[in-house]
Formats: sequence, structure tokens, C-alpha cells
Amino acid sequence: MKIIIFLIVYGLALSIALARKAPKSRTAVKPVSRRWGNRLHILIIGATGGTGRQLVRQALELGHQVTAFVRTPARLKIEHPNLRIVQGNVLDYEQNVVVCALGHKRWFYPNKILSEGTRNILRAMKTCDVPRLVCESSLGIGNSVGRLGLLYTFFVIPLILPFIFWDKVRQEKLIVESGVDWVIVRPAVLTNGAARGSYRHGPNLGNFLRTNRISRADVADFMLKQLTDDTYLGTAVAVCW
Repeated sequence: MKIIIFLIVYGLALSIALARKAPKSRTAVKPVSRRWGNRLHILIIGATGGTGRQLVRQALELGHQVTAFVRTPARLKIEHPNLRIVQGNVLDYEQNVVVCALGHKRWFYPNKILSEGTRNILRAMKTCDVPRLVCESSLGIGNSVGRLGLLYTFFVIPLILPFIFWDKVRQEKLIVESGVDWVIVRPAVLTNGAARGSYRHGPNLGNFLRTNRISRADVADFMLKQLTDDTYLGTAVAVCW
């Protein structure tokens, strides 16, 4: 019983802290029309991750010119005439948009992999005058705290993922304060399932009791739609089935 009480108190305290420390979305944003057309030059960060691979595949299917930024090129295993694979710290003047799906599995000790990586991305974007960033984050941060359900609020996040969620808060704060055009996408728990093509998006999604899910393929679809849609510009938007 003491362990259960401890988990509840700890989970509530962490949730309150994640909500208070997270940045606020812009209260008003004037839509920006870049007149890019339907074929963009896209830099995808984290292209060998689960969501990253889906972003690369779907962006190529839509006819975009894709630059995939990877640490290990051999892991991507995608070939296409419109795909350029780059290893290292690169961002050139030809890009219209950066799509960020950074991730890692170093869950059990404090680190700033996501926030420092995003800081470098934003610095390069400003240097090269790349105007828009679409970044994958997670439900359970800011005004979505608690919306991953009881299991994640009181067990998974406090005991397994506290350090990565703290870093996601830092990551979001950097983006909000960056001055670039941005959309933060907060998906529910990710699966490797097939795309359904039908999902919910907007504020106040998720569930305080049960855990919602969504496939990485559907998250990639939604993120790519934000390249030319200004509806959620300057906001952190939830997406789930």
C-alpha cells in the first residue's frame, strides 16, 4: 500500500512539474503563406527512427525532395532518386522545412540529447534562413499532462521515462522561444501498425484514464501535412486515434 501511495504522490508531483515547466503556445499567430507549392525541399532529422522512416517514405511518395540526416546511413535502407542521405552536422540553403523526429533510448539517466540536438537545429535554421520546423514531441507535457492515461501518468513516465520527458520540456521551450515558424506535434503512445488514414488532432485530446495510441505512419502523415498548412502554426497539437 505504501508503494502505491508513493507512486500516486510521485506521479502527481511530476505531472504538475511537467505542466508548469512546459512553455505556452502562442496566443495568436498570423498565418504565413510561403508560396512553396506542392513540392518541397525537406530536411528530416532522426530519419532512421520509427517515425523518421515513415516521414522519409511518405515525403518521397508525395514527390518532395528529401534530405535525410542520419548518424548511421546503412540503417535507413531506403533508396530513391529524390532522396539524399547525409551523415553529420549539415543543413543547406535549399531546404524549405525541417521535420524533426529525434529520439533515443537512453532513458535511465539525465541527458539533454533532444534539447541540445534541437538547439543545434534551430541555430542552423537561423543561419541558413530556413523558416519552418515541425517537431515530434509527446502527449503528457504542458497542457496535455495526464492525457496518456493512468498507466503512463503514475507508472511509465515517473519510473521509466522521467528524464526523457524533462528533456522534451526543454526541447519544446527552445522551439517556442526560437522565432521560427513551428508546429509541435504531441502524439499518443506510438505503435508500428499500419496507417489508418483517420485520426483525431487538436487540443484537449488523449484520455486521463486509458491510454490512447496512434501508429507512427499516421503521425508522419499528420506532420507532413503541417508543411504547408498554417492551422496549427505556433501551437503544440495532440494527435491520436
